[in-house]
Amino acid sequence: MRARDKVAVSALRATLAALDNAEAVPVGEAELRGTALEESPVGVGVAEAQRRELSERSVADIVRAEATERLEAADQLTAPGHADRAAQLRAEAAVLLRFLEDPGAG
Repeated sequence: MRARDKVAVSALRATLAALDNAEAVPVGEAELRGTALEESPVGVGVAEAQRRELSERSVADIVRAEATERLEAADQLTAPGHADRAAQLRAEAAVLLRFLEDPGAG
């Protein structure tokens, strides 16, 4: 696998995880307590929670936040020993920003 592909894969995996987390519905305190075992629903899919559907703007905001987070982290890595990691973070941010500029990129 080429180095550029590894950078893109790393950035995209983390961003997809952030998007997945944003789609999750918060669990209320009452839902945490649950019910008695004998009152539990049974069957395929009964434990599945409805996911939020993110708007295109929300997705873009999350992608932008992920890119910004990487750029800020890279700026904090000033020691010479961290130059490779800072470069990787900047490259990951560039991949994400490219998707914002051209959603069909990739």
